[in-house]
Amino acid sequence: MFAVLKTGGKQYKVQAGDILRVEKLAADAGEKVQFNDVLMLGGDAPVVGAPFVDGAAVQADVIEQIKGDKVIKFVKRRRKHSSKRTVGHRQKLTLVKITDILSSGADKSGIKAATGSAPVGEAAPAAKKPAKKAEAKAEAPAAVVADDLTALTGVGPAAAKKLNEAGIESFAALAALSDEQIAAIETVKVKPEWVEQAKELAKG
Repeated sequence: MFAVLKTGGKQYKVQAGDILRVEKLAADAGEKVQFNDVLMLGGDAPVVGAPFVDGAAVQADVIEQIKGDKVIKFVKRRRKHSSKRTVGHRQKLTLVKITDILSSGADKSGIKAATGSAPVGEAAPAAKKPAKKAEAKAEAPAAVVADDLTALTGVGPAAAKKLNEAGIESFAALAALSDEQIAAIETVKVKPEWVEQAKELAKG
């Protein structure tokens, strides 16, 4: 009797006693696991699932966690001043030995299902949080009413929006900027003539 099982996005035809290399499973060496995604059972009375065979499963013992052969990826770009890159990779795999093929009663076997993940007892690596880009904003005095910055010559709607994002919403705030604060604004390049016009408009 044989079975066709699915694990790690691949299909395998197995019989009792076969030793199989599959995508890494969440199990330690010596543990018993059960593959519940059985696509077909072969033998005297073949059964084809739709897509899986109900109640069928394949049981296996985990031998060890291994790594596959190293794969070399070499990239050479033409017309890029001989740019090239070499990367090596070894896929993490699990070596298992098929012990039994169940045609029914898999849900009552009590053996944990084989799932692809980090092995039990091995902490999953913490997700790296993307570094926040420091945005230097001008420390402008709070304005009671926001002014229409597009009244400045050379300031359009897009530039006015970027100034607002930098915390500048009034003529007084723009006029009060120091050279250091202007240099620290990354969202928009503040022109000296904008500051001079803002000083005149802030006076009323």
